[in-house]
Amino acid sequence: MTTTERTEFDAGAARVILRKACEVAGVDPDGIEMLRLGDHAVFRIDGGRIVSRVGRSPDRVPSVQREVAVAEWLSAEGYPAARLVTAAEQPVVIQGHPVTFWEGLADGETYASTGEMGELLRRLHQLDAPNFSLPPLRPFDRVTQRLNRAAIPDATRTFLRSLADDLEGEYGGLRFALPVGHLHGDFNVGNVLHDGSGNPKVIDLDGFVTGPREWDLMQTAMYYDSFGWHTEAEYADFVAGYGFDVRGWSGYSVLRSIRELLMVTWLSQNAGTDPRAAEEVEKRVESLRSGGSRRDWAPF
Repeated sequence: MTTTERTEFDAGAARVILRKACEVAGVDPDGIEMLRLGDHAVFRIDGGRIVSRVGRSPDRVPSVQREVAVAEWLSAEGYPAARLVTAAEQPVVIQGHPVTFWEGLADGETYASTGEMGELLRRLHQLDAPNFSLPPLRPFDRVTQRLNRAAIPDATRTFLRSLADDLEGEYGGLRFALPVGHLHGDFNVGNVLHDGSGNPKVIDLDGFVTGPREWDLMQTAMYYDSFGWHTEAEYADFVAGYGFDVRGWSGYSVLRSIRELLMVTWLSQNAGTDPRAAEEVEKRVESLRSGGSRRDWAPF
């Protein structure tokens, strides 16, 4: 690993890091195409045959090392999830940024049905725990990290920090209905894709933690009732597949507010380099301030 002066992490910087990682891993950097920029920069390589994830900052290294261990565990269990491409030892660390290489899934845009999602999540939660430790769920850790480096107005940062403090207190008083166990941590329709044979597989494995199972159910429920991104029938299929409707649980509104906060702070990381993201952050914050509808939040 080499050290360099830290620079802004944007699409261009991530692309430079990826090319260096390809050289180390023996991967042909042909046809690099960016898919999204968040906690990781995600790229297609070679027409989607390989997908690479470039960590935003050096503090992502431990979670990516855990992601590799999770991928190996799920593979050994025969669970349908993303598989690492056999190349150099992963992650490849370039200038402190962890880089991983994964098998591409079809076109990378064919999402599983909500019924398939519910069944896969139930199967995941029913697996025996891995033989390595997972950290506990700490929903507010990333909020602090993201807000510290986000290029957003001071008033916005202050409001979000205050909201996080209030929600952290409410979270501490929740009584959960489901058991504690391993979690995907970011289970939503964007992270369950069909492979070339049409089989659903779970991707983005770096968020695995231990905590209440309700956490993994939240995004699909919110995408239905807060944002209208799933239909009533689609959400019913998800509930049938998993076997529990988290919206009927007493702590649902608190976890929903926490998830909304995380959606805003996740996007705030790009506010300094993407004017559309900056505008969306302010729109979302205004709805959090006013208690207004979330139906006009744009997917990112």
